[in-house]
Amino acid sequence: MHLPRCLRLSFWRFALLLSLTGFGMAGAAQAADDTLRVGSKRFTESYILAELLAQTAAPYTASAPVVRQGLGNTAIVYEALRSGAIDLYAEYTGTIAQEILKGSPADTREAMNASLAPLGLGVAIPLGFNDGYALAVRAADADRLGLRTLSDLAKHPELKLGLSNEFIGRADGWKGLAARYGYTQTPSGLDHGLAYDAVAAKQIDVIDIYTTDAKIDHLGLRVLEDDKKYFPRYDAVVLYKLDLPTRLPQAWAALKTLEGKVDEHAMIAMNARAELQSVPFDVIARDFLAGSGKDAKADPNAQRKEERRGFMAKLFGPDLWKLARQHLLLVALSVGIAILIGVPIAILVFPHVRLRAVVLGMASLMQTVPSLALLAVLISMLGAIGALPALIALTLYSLLPIMRNTVTGLTEVPNGLRMAGTALGMTPPQSLQLVLLPLALPTLLAGVRTATAIAIGTATIAAFIGAGGFGERIVTGLALNDRELLMAGALPAAALALLSEAIFELIEFLMRRRRQAPPSSLPSP
Repeated sequence: MHLPRCLRLSFWRFALLLSLTGFGMAGAAQAADDTLRVGSKRFTESYILAELLAQTAAPYTASAPVVRQGLGNTAIVYEALRSGAIDLYAEYTGTIAQEILKGSPADTREAMNASLAPLGLGVAIPLGFNDGYALAVRAADADRLGLRTLSDLAKHPELKLGLSNEFIGRADGWKGLAARYGYTQTPSGLDHGLAYDAVAAKQIDVIDIYTTDAKIDHLGLRVLEDDKKYFPRYDAVVLYKLDLPTRLPQAWAALKTLEGKVDEHAMIAMNARAELQSVPFDVIARDFLAGSGKDAKADPNAQRKEERRGFMAKLFGPDLWKLARQHLLLVALSVGIAILIGVPIAILVFPHVRLRAVVLGMASLMQTVPSLALLAVLISMLGAIGALPALIALTLYSLLPIMRNTVTGLTEVPNGLRMAGTALGMTPPQSLQLVLLPLALPTLLAGVRTATAIAIGTATIAAFIGAGGFGERIVTGLALNDRELLMAGALPAAALALLSEAIFELIEFLMRRRRQAPPSSLPSP
């Protein structure tokens, strides 16, 4: 069955748009050869260190460094580095040894570099502090139960553990720790930023912490001693692409000046400014480089300034239109591609009942795959992060409502009208274009409406892999446990969904009005 002329024209117009977009992306990628790209994981300290690295190198690069914040856990940010989406990020020696090198002998930095060299990566610039894993409990519980060490914790299986999902799954995380100390508890998975609120509210009793977290003292938590020496050292270093020192020698020389400059006290102070005073990450890094970082946590002016900013300043911050543009582009492109793919496929399988059931079943199965799992699979397959895997995932999620509603709309066309078209001598393509599709259009449009709503909501998850959009605020808000920042990301996304509903409602109203309009009267003879 041939596609009608209107669909063919739409296809070529959209293909031209995608080609121009692709050329723009290629040009951007070529220009990025002289651009330093810095990544971070999704927790406070990593955000700050990414800004610190970027600002240190900025005076020695031709263009401003690109900071790709909140790229998720180790697996995602490492994949970003390996694929060339970023050039470097702050990592920890224990994580490199256990998660990246999978326990290969890496007792020294030289041994790590020997193991990383075949991967095109290297370790350099030890920043000067150790940020290790540990378990912490409320100080009152520690005193009441006599909890001082991790061995003591094994004597109290009644205590509820809330651990970060990454820690539960890490090679140097919960499984090995439980085996070493004989723990029998089954921990609940929690986001690292939310765990502090949960332990303070007594919803859980034990959490995993980073030893430089600012909220340990703020919430009166007691860090349990690792008496069996399970955890390795997690000295902060820079993990980088081996071609970086040659490609950007001046920037690399500037970065090397950070070696040994950040001690644990300074890092805790910077984390405190972010988590307790809501000071932006770039401001914290700038103050540290200017020499005021160590004393900034005691500066009440910074906190008063942030309090004056309040929720409205976060909601209408300078990044609002950039995030809106990114979010809209992801949604528009994914839904547009899904229309171009889904409608023709639905038209082709519509006459074949069994094939139609198989195709729609496959599309339904795709809807059951969790979005983060799908994004992780796509990153592994494509060797890339950012907009491309996000766009593919959103397109796959948009296919089902578009295909299902197209088939439903075609099925609902009365047989009498089908036969009327045939009686008038229409060919199958003409019947499709002039009879079937116009009558199925309201149902098809309802499918596009549903797909758009799904894409707007799911696009917030794309920020976990550096694709931008309003999810960036949500991801950062989770890392900082900042409810206002979470709402500053959620509300614009909800407003965008409401706006799309209003637009589709208007389109449907105009279509109904057009169908109900009487035909124009013929002139009198």
